Amino acid sequence: MNNVIEILGGVLGAVMLYYGADFLISGGVSLAKKLRIPTLVIGLTLVAFGTSAPELVVSIDAGISGKGDIAAGNIIGSNICNIALILGLCSVICPLNVNKKIFKIDLPVLLVSAVLFSIFVFYSNGINRWQSAIFTVGLISYTLIRVFFDREDVEAEANENASNSSILKMILSIIGGLAALVFGARFFVAGAVCVARLCNVSEAIIGLTIVALGTSLPELATSVIASIKKEGDIAIGNIVGSNIFNILAIMGIAPLVTPLSTPGINLLDLAVMLLCSVLLIVFMRTGYLISRIEGIIFLVIYFAYPLIRIF
Repeated sequence: MNNVIEILGGVLGAVMLYYGADFLISGGVSLAKKLRIPTLVIGLTLVAFGTSAPELVVSIDAGISGKGDIAAGNIIGSNICNIALILGLCSVICPLNVNKKIFKIDLPVLLVSAVLFSIFVFYSNGINRWQSAIFTVGLISYTLIRVFFDREDVEAEANENASNSSILKMILSIIGGLAALVFGARFFVAGAVCVARLCNVSEAIIGLTIVALGTSLPELATSVIASIKKEGDIAIGNIVGSNIFNILAIMGIAPLVTPLSTPGINLLDLAVMLLCSVLLIVFMRTGYLISRIEGIIFLVIYFAYPLIRIF
């Protein structure tokens, strides 16, 4: 009976993570516009944080609980899920046009951060505080460079009309979203650990699969809807930005709270994450379009990976 309650709690936690991120983003963006903060700054900070907030809260909670495999597996699995499942699905729905600007800063940062993260985890069996500090510095540097790079857009958008919603409603939305994320993460991790125990699989596997998919729900919803509406920039930008944030911000914050030990993460996990990142760059560079065939390749990788990992 207790197992059933924990699993149902995990499902409830996934729902709370999804809607918590949604409330946080909608309330935060509205408040930022009310305060006349440029859209670019909102996207680089609040929206990026909002869509990756489930990964952040789950990773911190798992790290504090001594479940470093779930924390790191969540990040690796989420980055694989974001590219292979979400972008794969989006490009199958509608081929995605690629904005050339993304090659100047974002994709190089994505690849370098993924390589650095893989080196740290492989050779250190985890992430310690000084490695975490490197990611924090990287996040700050990346954000400042992006603001400088798009300074003309910032100046043009700074005077946009503010939202008409009440500030109280925005603040309540932010507080409610954060509360849902915190409690949802606790329920979700507890449910995931219960599933791992019942299925006799490691916490690393659960973190790489179930937890990763659950915390990627905001990115999944955002990118699929953007793809249906033929907004390729939103779909791609959401995923690239989220993957960068997952490593630089989450691995720059969670290990500062408590260093992560990741004995269950192996070379295959890191290799698949790096493969997806490299293929993304290659596919985006060929004709500046992610085609349906390339999307199918991503989907094959996504569904083949856990089968190989488990068996």
